[in-house]
Amino acid sequence: MNGDTAALINRPYGELVDDILTAVVGGVVNEPIPFDLKVLTYPLAERSTGVRGITGTAAGAPRTFLPQIDFVFDPASNVVVWSEDGTLPDNGSTVFVDYFRVDSRSPLTDINVGSVTRTLSEAVGREIATVYQQINLAYLSAFVETATGKSLEYVVSILDVFRKTAEFAEVLVTFFRSPSVDGNITIAAGTRLATAKGVVFVASQPRTLQRGQVRIDVPAKADAGFAGDAGLVAAGEITEMSQPVAGIDRVSNLDPAQRAAADETDDELRLRAKAALRSLGKATLAALDRVIREGRGKPVEFFDPNSPPATRSEPGTVTVVVDAEPERLPSLRAAVHDTRAAGVLATLLARYVFVTPRVVVSVDGDISAPGKAQIAADVAAALGSYVDGLSRGDDAEGAKMLKTVLGVKDVRGATVKDVVVARADLSGPGGGDAGLVAALLTAVRNTPPGDDGALRKAFEGAIAAFGPQAPAEGRIADRGLLRSTADGRAGQQATDAEIEAGTYRVVATVDGDEWWIALDMSAADIRLEEAPGAQG
Repeated sequence: MNGDTAALINRPYGELVDDILTAVVGGVVNEPIPFDLKVLTYPLAERSTGVRGITGTAAGAPRTFLPQIDFVFDPASNVVVWSEDGTLPDNGSTVFVDYFRVDSRSPLTDINVGSVTRTLSEAVGREIATVYQQINLAYLSAFVETATGKSLEYVVSILDVFRKTAEFAEVLVTFFRSPSVDGNITIAAGTRLATAKGVVFVASQPRTLQRGQVRIDVPAKADAGFAGDAGLVAAGEITEMSQPVAGIDRVSNLDPAQRAAADETDDELRLRAKAALRSLGKATLAALDRVIREGRGKPVEFFDPNSPPATRSEPGTVTVVVDAEPERLPSLRAAVHDTRAAGVLATLLARYVFVTPRVVVSVDGDISAPGKAQIAADVAAALGSYVDGLSRGDDAEGAKMLKTVLGVKDVRGATVKDVVVARADLSGPGGGDAGLVAALLTAVRNTPPGDDGALRKAFEGAIAAFGPQAPAEGRIADRGLLRSTADGRAGQQATDAEIEAGTYRVVATVDGDEWWIALDMSAADIRLEEAPGAQG
């Protein structure tokens, strides 16, 4: 479904009536005008006596803009003028204007409340709006997020999930934190629990055990196959987690299970359906490997609790180092998050050199404040496009970055004041392999020579004590990757003067390996100034 169709099936009654009334009196309906934040004045295609209404999108949502607040119409110059203090349309979106022609020849002129023309238009508009709502309802009934009632039951039945009635017992299950674990712990809806005799319960709502909180109660319902008396377990019988949750030491129900007071709600059914969908083919490294490759990434190294010491992670966690273009990493992270098992913390890292340019941009003084903000966004987007065009191992050249900024529309001049460079920290908490080697050397020094048994035992102790080595999402500042390209200084660390002159490059090779350049820039890194001689 495209954007035009989505807007079509959501048109409200009032908007439809306005369009019909404008049309029957010979006006112009839905004249499209592309909106640019840097321009606040827009002429109409034909001479007009007045604007009846303007519709479009603001902050991604449909909106009917308010005259005299969001915009004003100047009949003398036949233009619509947007107010900076009002609500502006989304930049790059299309607004639709209804207005009256100066030379309209329609025999119908009375559109006041109670007139025949308006009464008939409202009757027709009501029928059209009803059809739109019926089409919209049929569309929404096909999705788990928006379907309700019987439609939702039909949608989730494909996953073999069915609404639980009041005959399924419900109970509060208490999750207890492991003493050694800090931080928040999320218990997902769909987490499966069981008694020693095999009676299965499923968490019906998500809960988060906050930092410093020792325990939390989570509502659960008896699973399919345990309806009626089978689910009425006594207090303390629910003691097992079918899928361990990282940071949870044990579970128990402090009270006996009871018959539910009502059938499962739509929200609870949605949560169970999503949990069932996430569980299909999940919880394996092979599944993570598959979704990463499907997203056009390449797994380089896995860190999980069952790996050798040098690539071991904490229980309940998995870390993956990937080779992927920086612009693909957010979608890969989302895919990995959707694929991971419930209760397992998944971390996705990549070999990136992060670059943050600090830029001063000169613009004309007569550009509106929203327009200036848009220019800053355009500068960041242009630099992002340049960096996205680099391949693995390609250096980012300062001269090309400066040229890219100067090529942005409405930029009169630009200077790069500084470039902050950092690289992803993939060494792990113990320094990677180097930390393990150091631990083994220490074991050798502390073992009597010739005692192979003692040496083996010392090695085993060193490896066991070395602990998990999975890297975290940290960065290491590395200005040494910022190299000069000036004559006579090529390859040396760039100076501030060379950065401003654009005679530098950001090196994408770290310890002989080719990494990716990734732009890490926000609006705060761009300062806009009025160009010398510009008129305010």
